[in-house]
Amino acid sequence: MQAVVMGAGSWGTTVAKVLVDAGTPTRIWARRPSLAEAINTTHENPDYLAGIPLPEALVAVSDVEEALRGADVVVLGVPSQSLRGNLEEWLPYLTPDMTYMSLAKGVETSTVMRMSEVVADVTGAGPERIAVLSGPNLAKEVAVGQPAATVIGCADEQRAVVLQEAVSTNYFRPYTNTDVIGCELGGAVKNVIALACGMAAGVGLGQNTLATIITRGLAETMRLGVAAGADVRTLAGLAGVGDLVATCASPLSRNRTFGFALGRGKTLEEAQAATNGQVAEGVKSCASVKALAERYGVDMPLTDAVDRVCHQGLSVSDAIASLLGRPHKPEIH
Repeated sequence: MQAVVMGAGSWGTTVAKVLVDAGTPTRIWARRPSLAEAINTTHENPDYLAGIPLPEALVAVSDVEEALRGADVVVLGVPSQSLRGNLEEWLPYLTPDMTYMSLAKGVETSTVMRMSEVVADVTGAGPERIAVLSGPNLAKEVAVGQPAATVIGCADEQRAVVLQEAVSTNYFRPYTNTDVIGCELGGAVKNVIALACGMAAGVGLGQNTLATIITRGLAETMRLGVAAGADVRTLAGLAGVGDLVATCASPLSRNRTFGFALGRGKTLEEAQAATNGQVAEGVKSCASVKALAERYGVDMPLTDAVDRVCHQGLSVSDAIASLLGRPHKPEIH
């Protein structure tokens, strides 16, 4: 099996390393020739994973045709809002027998589609050829070989097993799940909730507040997931609770770091600088997750508050006040 990872950011590079460590021949595509050259000559990614050695067997290329030639598995490592545009550019080099595995965690703003739906829409691939990888996977921790688990979601269980074997190492343990909807929505919503946790930490609030945000954020995720057809057990697993806790609690999380900067009074542009220019998926996805919730008639007050802070000029303190001022209700209803 030949794999290619399309995208050389921190997580794409990490997954490429995992694939090679698992014994899967792998190329990685970097948009900038200079980055591809740096990976090949120094065996590290100086822009996104500086100081972390990469396997010498990992080959980086910047030419799309060369990257995709002969690939059996195409790992999609570009941000959620640019996935469609990239796939359209790559379409002449994609073949009908390729398997796609998406790493992006988000909902497309223009269509309110999940990433697997975007892949199907552009490529024409059936659900049996589209997988997603989602779980509590902070790139830097996985890249240095700290133990972690993840979920590979695919409607075709046998294809998920093949991908499971392709990324299984002595430090990275993948599970399979046929509930693609649950895997994707767990990953998309947790980015929004992590922004909220970062904002709360940024204004100086403590662990009680963070635990409340995480727990109520999980409730929002489950309401949306169930309405969209997800299995609630998926959202109680690695792609739900696991990913939510890791992303909301760790300073390595781009979304939490971005939210922390906003909580400290930074602008969106200044917060972007705080995450080294890398995309905090939740900033754009909060609007699309909110739109998806409205489509299903699901109440998501935390998501709405994050969207208003990021895109409508609401201050973090006013967002907190509006959430605390909501009418009282039973916890389970």
